[in-house]
Parts: sequence; structure tokens; C-alpha cells
Amino acid sequence: MECSWTRARGMMLAVGAIGALAVTAGMVEAQEPRRGGTLVYAVLGDPPTLDCHAASSFATMHYVSPHYSLLIKIDPKDPSKVAPDVAASWSASGDKLAYTFKLKPGILFHDGSPLTSADVKASFDRIRNPPTGIVSIRKSVFARIADIETPDPQTVVFKLKTSSPAFLLTIASPFNCLYSAKRLAADPNYPATQVMGSGPFEFVERVAGASWTAKRFDRYFDQPKPYLDGFRAVNTTAQSLVTAIQSGQVMTQFRTLTPTARDRLKTALGDNVQFYSRVYDFLITVAFNARKKPFDDARVRRALSLAIDRWGGAEALSKVSSLAFVGATQRPESPWAASESEIAGYPGFGKDIAKSREEAKRLLKEAGQEGLKLRLVNRNIADPYTSAGIYLVDQWRHIGVTAEHAQVDVKTLTNAMRSGEFDAIIDFQGEGVDDPSIVFARNVSADVSSYNPSGFIDRKLDQLYARIDSEFDPVARKKLVRAFESHFVSEAYQVPFLWLNRTVSMPTKLKGFIMTPSHFLNQDLGGLWLAE
Repeated sequence: MECSWTRARGMMLAVGAIGALAVTAGMVEAQEPRRGGTLVYAVLGDPPTLDCHAASSFATMHYVSPHYSLLIKIDPKDPSKVAPDVAASWSASGDKLAYTFKLKPGILFHDGSPLTSADVKASFDRIRNPPTGIVSIRKSVFARIADIETPDPQTVVFKLKTSSPAFLLTIASPFNCLYSAKRLAADPNYPATQVMGSGPFEFVERVAGASWTAKRFDRYFDQPKPYLDGFRAVNTTAQSLVTAIQSGQVMTQFRTLTPTARDRLKTALGDNVQFYSRVYDFLITVAFNARKKPFDDARVRRALSLAIDRWGGAEALSKVSSLAFVGATQRPESPWAASESEIAGYPGFGKDIAKSREEAKRLLKEAGQEGLKLRLVNRNIADPYTSAGIYLVDQWRHIGVTAEHAQVDVKTLTNAMRSGEFDAIIDFQGEGVDDPSIVFARNVSADVSSYNPSGFIDRKLDQLYARIDSEFDPVARKKLVRAFESHFVSEAYQVPFLWLNRTVSMPTKLKGFIMTPSHFLNQDLGGLWLAE
């Protein structure tokens, strides 16, 4: 039988080809964008927060992203680069300890007030040093910023304590929405209840649990965008998604489709639908609560990781879900990803599953945890979460572990994660950028990271991260990445399960879509338009 890794590599090439064909088809048409029409799309869930700075889920960003601008953004055509947004240009000092951004003139918020350097400063100050009661899950990523200066309304200067090869990519994160300094001064928590930015679309109405409506912002700075009159995002269940697309109730959704759903839509819609596919910057992980016995014992965590047949899982689950690729902490095909042989050498990633499970049983016995019972908290979203949860529960059964699979809504899961009231939780990794400084920011100690559901303290990881985040030589940096990854996977605080394949369907009349590795990138909808 063809091994899962080989099959996965073949799938990568295949989905890349499909994506390339879709993009090429759009280029061949060379149609001029036209104005008009309303995009109706599905989102699988209600937003757990409206605040980008506190968000980690598409269930927030697929509603709010079109309302906000960024200082700079990830280039959707090449996610290893950055592109302008409100900043027209930028430059770095020779020592990479100062970055100067020049803003485009005449940018307005939706309330008509001007966006200036003061708003940029207030937004990033809120992320890096949030006021009491404000959640900023990327606070640690910006710890290197010493100061943000605003010499004039069109200029922002970031002064850094230490340099980083990932600084511009970090600044360009789609979660770094720009807020009004005036409104933040009056209420630092206004983005949690009010949606008011400078993006291509103005907020109109939210019907909690049902829909979200927006209209074109006619004074948007990047004219002639947006092309659409507006959009309506519909809160849709996973079970009804394909039917909703097939019947025309919604046009698309921006996460991914299962192979079964893709085939069903192709059969039903024929030439009226097109598909885009790409290896996803989306890794399903399992986080163990290292603050709680017996998961504070590395032997227990490692045993639970050793029990998982990832290679067999990729083979089986890729036929029915988006779960498709075996990989460690770095996205497959990323320049930072480990080789197949390196991955197979990590605990829990070996190809001899019988041998791994014997070692898992030995570790549980040594730790006094034979017959372990645990509660696995998971999102109530079928793909990929339900598939992953069911598979993991079955895998642990092989080493005598009984797991309760508790599926809850995103808000309940987020609350459990933040409160530490869980045994194990199915989480995801995917910030939209293949850079280890950004990927590993959540994998350092809990007193350093603002996103560490496991709650562990590991100074070796902290030290390795600091070196990765300051090393500009890519060869030396990759060696440090392997050292970090090896230790992280061996300690099994948050273990990688499988990476996903991203497949998006679009009606052929919807133009301007750019397929990215992440559903967080290029979500302002400003470049989309509807053909007649």
C-alpha cells in the first residue's frame, strides 16, 4: 500500500494544481471588475468576541475583517511577503531596531473621523500593553517593541528592544485591526461591542445567532474598491452548509470543504461552480492541561501522543474530511518544515504504531495511570473537529485510556481554555504565516506567552525561541527550529495531530478571489465582485 506521506505529497501537488488552474482561469478571463451586488456567505458559528485583538477563531474574523484596515498586510499572492494597507511605504534602520511607516493620506474611519498615526499607535499599544480587563492574546509577540512614536499625523515609528526577521510579518497579522484612538480613550473595550473601523465595508446589523449585514463604505481609501454593494454573513451549521450552497441560499464559505461535500457540489452545480484548493495553514493540535494531574507528568502526555497513528489517520481521514497531511509544528511545504525522516523520529510520529503503543502502555504503567480516564473538549464543528475527536478517542482506547468526547460551541471552549478547566482540548494552530517566530509564539511558557492553553513552564523552549526570533541566517535559524520542535513534541504539551487541505467553492460569477493558505488572510472582501 502507498504510504500516507507519499500520498499526502501527491495530494499537495494535486491541490496545488487545482488552485493554479482556478487562478489561471480568472486571469484568462481578464474581465473588468464591476460594481454592484451583495455577497452572501456562510460562517459556521457565532463570534465568541468582536474584538480582533482577542480573537483566534474564524468565527470572529469572518464577520469583522471586512470592517477594519491594517497597517500593512500579508500579501495574498505571496504570503511570505507583506503589502501596503493604510501604510503606503516603510523602511528599516540599518540595525533593524527602528521601522518607519508612512500612511496614505485622507484615510477615514466609518464615522468620518480621520485615521492618523495616533490611531495606529493606540491600536498597537492596546495589543502589546492591554489595559486592565482587555484580552490581547498576542501580547507576548510584541514584547520587543520599546516604544511607538508619532512624529506627525502621517508617520509612525516602531522602536524595538531587539531585532527580528519576522517583525514585518508580525505587524501584518490579520488580527492587528486598527481602532479609533479617540474611542479607545473613552472606552478601551469598545471593539468588543461596537464595530467601527476604516475597512471597505460599514457595519449595518447583527442578528445574534443568525446573520450579519454590511454595506459598502463609499469613502474607502483604496478606490475603486470595494466593488460589492455589501455582504451578508449567515450563521450556518456544518450539517446544512452544502445544502445552503447547493440551493443558492449562500454563495460560499471561506474555510474548507470535505472531499464528499466538494464532490456533491460539483455534481449538483456543474459549470456554475469552481473550486480552489491549497495546503492549509491549519494544524489540529491536542493541548493537555499541564497544570493538572496527571497531565503535569510528561510520561502521561507522551503516552497519549504515542498512541495516535497519524500516518494511518492521514490515509483514512483524508477521504472523508479536510484532515490530510502528517507534519510537525511547521506547515508541510513550508521552508521551515521537517523532512519525513525527521518527523518519523519524533515520539508519536513513528510508523510502527504497535511499537509506539507498547511504549505508551509502559509509560502509563510507570506513571501509575493504567486505566486513565479523561475528558476531551472539542468544538461542535464537524470538519475537521468532530472527525479528529472521534479518531483520537478511538486511538487512546488502544492503550486502555477512556476518553469522553465533549463537543461544545466556540465560546464555551474558549472559556474552558482560558480558565484551565479541562483535561485535554482539541485546538488549532494557524496564524496565516509560515514563520517560526510567529508559529512558536504560542508555544513558549505560560508566563511569557499570552496564548498557552496547556499552562506549562519550560525555560528551554523560551531560550530556543529567543534565539529563533533573533537569528537572521536562515540555515542557522532552521537548525534552531528543529531543536525547538524536537523538545516541544517530546514534552507533548500540545501535540500536533494532522494538517488540513483547504478547498473552497465559489460560484463562477464571483470574481476576484485569491486562494491563500489561510482563511484569515485577505478576508476584507474588498477585491471581490459579481459578474452579470
